[in-house]
Amino acid sequence: MQSIGLDVLPLWGLFVLILLVVLLSVECGYRLGKYRRSRQEQEKEAPVGTMVGATLGLLAFILAFTFGLAATRFDTRRQVLLDEANAIGTTYLRAGMLPEQGEQIRALLRDYVDARLDAVRSGNVAKGIRRSENIQKQVWAEAETIGEKNPNSIVVGLFVQSLNETIDLHAKRVQAGTRSRIPGAIWVGLFTVAVRWAISKASPEPADLSQSLP
Repeated sequence: MQSIGLDVLPLWGLFVLILLVVLLSVECGYRLGKYRRSRQEQEKEAPVGTMVGATLGLLAFILAFTFGLAATRFDTRRQVLLDEANAIGTTYLRAGMLPEQGEQIRALLRDYVDARLDAVRSGNVAKGIRRSENIQKQVWAEAETIGEKNPNSIVVGLFVQSLNETIDLHAKRVQAGTRSRIPGAIWVGLFTVAVRWAISKASPEPADLSQSLP
């Protein structure tokens, strides 16, 4: 589930975008209110305060819901990252006990970790995922070869178990980190309510001139 193209923006860029949208909405609301006030001088005061309060309450509800989703996703990513690091470490240690090709597998696992770190440092996550999956295939091919030669080895079985767990946690981390986003409908609703609240708050209320009329 992808968001509406906001992933390409860094965090500071998203903050600037939201700030600009709110400020632009405030300016538009102020100018709209002045225009309506100049064109309809006899208009009675509308219950703008009530509408603004209701809109603010809705905005607070959507914000709380959105922050709840973001916090849950952050906790999930942190836990999966810890589990994956432990699984990679266990696989690396068990590779040293293999009857053969242990050093080759350890070298592949070091390349695997480097690929994950390079993906984070460079920001090219898609390329890092492809490289990681290619290394997984190489390690699994080596494990199949060792397993065929040593079908009754307990050490090989333990190694395959930890390697399988590493591959599974990779899939979980990709799902939690790149595919489980805040739904686009929530972003649209959040921006819509925020813009509506900013416009209503900035619009000058028309004066009630009915009391001054003879």
